Formats: sequence, C-alpha cells, structure tokens
Amino acid sequence: MSSNQDGLFKKEGVGILVPFAMITLCFAMWGFANDVTSPMVKSFGLIFQMSTFESSFVQVAFYLGYFCMALPAALFIRRFSFKAGVVMGLALYALGVLAFVPARSTGTFMAFLPAYFVMTCGLSFLETSCNPYVYAMGSESTGTRRLNFAQAFNPVGALMGAMVALTYVSGSLDPTDGATRRQLLMADPLRFDAIKAHDLDILVQPYLYTGLVILAVLAAVVLTRMPSTDGTCDRKGVVSVFVQLLRTKNYREGVVAQFFYVGAQTVCWTYLMHYGHHVFYDLEGLGEAEAQQLTTHYYLAALALFVVGRFVCTWLLTRVEAGRLLALAAIGCLVGVILIEGRVGLWCLVAVSGCMSLMFPTIYGMALTGVRHHLEFAGAGLVMSILGGSVVPLLQAAIMDSHTVIMGLTSVHYSFAVPLVCFAVVARYGLMRRHRQPKA
Repeated sequence: MSSNQDGLFKKEGVGILVPFAMITLCFAMWGFANDVTSPMVKSFGLIFQMSTFESSFVQVAFYLGYFCMALPAALFIRRFSFKAGVVMGLALYALGVLAFVPARSTGTFMAFLPAYFVMTCGLSFLETSCNPYVYAMGSESTGTRRLNFAQAFNPVGALMGAMVALTYVSGSLDPTDGATRRQLLMADPLRFDAIKAHDLDILVQPYLYTGLVILAVLAAVVLTRMPSTDGTCDRKGVVSVFVQLLRTKNYREGVVAQFFYVGAQTVCWTYLMHYGHHVFYDLEGLGEAEAQQLTTHYYLAALALFVVGRFVCTWLLTRVEAGRLLALAAIGCLVGVILIEGRVGLWCLVAVSGCMSLMFPTIYGMALTGVRHHLEFAGAGLVMSILGGSVVPLLQAAIMDSHTVIMGLTSVHYSFAVPLVCFAVVARYGLMRRHRQPKA
C-alpha cells in the first residue's frame, strides 16, 4: 500500500530523487544514440554512394538489436535486478560505440552494421531496465507521470545527438557533392577513396567520445544505491507469463501501437533530411551544400519542438486523460506533408515532432497498467516492438527510391503516407483505451 506521502519522487515516504536522476541520465544517453544515428543514414549514403534503400540498413541494424536483446534482457533482470540490467546495458552500449574504430579501419559499409547492432543490444538492455524501473520506483498511480517526466530528458539527449551529427559531422565532411563523387568513383577511385577515408574519420569521432562518457556513467551507476522493487514480479515460467500478457487486451494492443509509433517516428526524423533536400535542391535549385545546411536548421527545430512538447505534455497529463491526449497528438500534420509542396510542407513535417512528443512514454505507461507483477517481460515486449523502427523505414525508402509521380505528388511526398497509417493505428489505441479499463 502506498503511503499518503508518496509522489513522483517518493516511495513509502522515502525519497528516490538521486537514483531517479541516475536512471533518467540513461534516458538522455539512448536519446543521443538514436539521433546521432538518424542523420547518419544520409551521410552513409553520400560517403559510400548508396541508394536510400541501401543506406536505410543502418536503421535495420540499429533497431534489430532492440528486438533481439529485449527478451534476454528481461531474463537477466529477473535473475539479477533492474540495476544489473542498467549496468549490462551501459557496458554493451560502450562496446558497440567503441567498435566503430575497428569498423572504420575496414573502410566498408557492412563493418559498421555489427557495431550498430551491438550498440543497440545495449540500448535494448537499458530500455528494458529503465522504463519499467522508473515506473516501479514509486506508486503505480504516478507511474505514467513519472515515466513521462524521465522520458522528457530523452529528447534532450536526442537534440544533442542531432546537433553533433548535423553541425559537426555533416559540416566537417568533404564538400564534394554526390554527383561529383559518383564521377570520381568511376574516373578517379584513388581520389574517391581519399575523400571517403576523410569522411569516415569525421563520422567515427562522436562515437569514440560517447564511449568514454558511457564508461564514466557506468561507474557512477555502479556506485549509486538504487531502490528495491521487490514484489513487482512473480516467478511464473516465461511461456505462462507471455500467455497471460497476450491475453491482456490493453497490453497486447499497446505493443502493436508502439511498433507503429516507433516506425513512424523513425521515418519522420530520418527522411526529414531527404524531404528538405527535395525542397531546397530539387524545387528551389539551391546548391547541395546550401540545401543540406538549411535542412539541418529544420531538423534541429523539429527536435527542439519535440523537447518542448515532451515537457508541456508531461504537465498536461495532470489535467487531461492520457488516452485522449495521445489520440489528439497522433493526428499530426502529415496530410500537409503529403499534399503541400515547398517549405510549408517541410514545416508541417517539423510540426509532427510536437505531435509525437508524448507518444512513446504514454503508450508505454498505458500498456503497463494492470501488469505490475510481470514488469520485466511486459517491458521486454514493448521494447521488442521497437522493431518497427527497422521495418517501416525500408518500406518508405523503397517508395522514395521509385521516383514516380502519382496525382501530381512525387514519391518523396506520398511516401509519408506510410507514417500516416502508423499514426492512425496509434490514434485508435488512444481512443479505444479511453473507453475501457484494462484487465489485470
């Protein structure tokens, strides 16, 4: 039974602010990983001269790690503790980012994919540990608010990651444009290889420094005393636990909604760079470097709006029912992205980030309602649903690469029908969740 003194940062009258802050720092760190990576898709395409579909395999490797490691992470947490899961996650995260150094030495695109995979195995451990741990630190009645507050720092890390990728990495790459690089690849491969080597040196540096920071955070977490969450899980067999979870309609539909949400978020951010390139390079006729610089401003504006929206929506959750707010936010501005040419359509895509800001933690918290005794495995299922970020980009990339026109709309525009469908699934979950109480 929760004490009357319980709140966001107390459990049975005991303060949990310091351990909460340490775990919240991990939220910012995996936000950094996500958004230092998304802009890299376009950079990899430029460096290795690949199509949008081929370079999107960065996202496939990235999100596949989430899917593959979530269940092993849940088993590990059950055997040891949430804190042990956080420590293991940070260790794998550090190993993955430091693996970029030997990957760089090979000079091949495929060598980077295992490094991304290992890195996100660590992120999977972190998300499987940190999300339910924050939820369980205090009373269940404040769990969704606490999780939203912790998740509010995730986009702060994401904004930092995007700034590193777009201002340092993209700004430091060799200014040779894509058309010239394609010519060099055929006519002067030695010059092409020299440019590629320079660009890969720039690309790897943020990951190397990130690895050193992660090791410092790992040491701090090990030395921090964390609150116990005894009684939040039972010892049923894995199969019986998952059967029970799948029979819980609220949880089952929450996993589906999370799959589509993560897919939509991934493509909206990853392909904002492509949409901006289309607007400034194809439509307005600007140079490739100038188009890249202008698009960078819009991308950072989108993430800044996401940060502000996360804090504003966390406050709104104290006044508005979560399901309704989630459904309203899911509507977004994607119709404008699809139908409106030029900078107005690009601004609509920026505005989508404000609509997305509360979705992940709110879906997560809503889906966990009523499954408190199976938090590790319920959290694992929700983390596995992040696989949507691996599947959906491939679909949209294939549409974009078709370079066809339908009813006057280019493939860059109508490809955003893919996240529009994803948000429709999320909206349905939010609206249906309003009209029923989940079964325990």
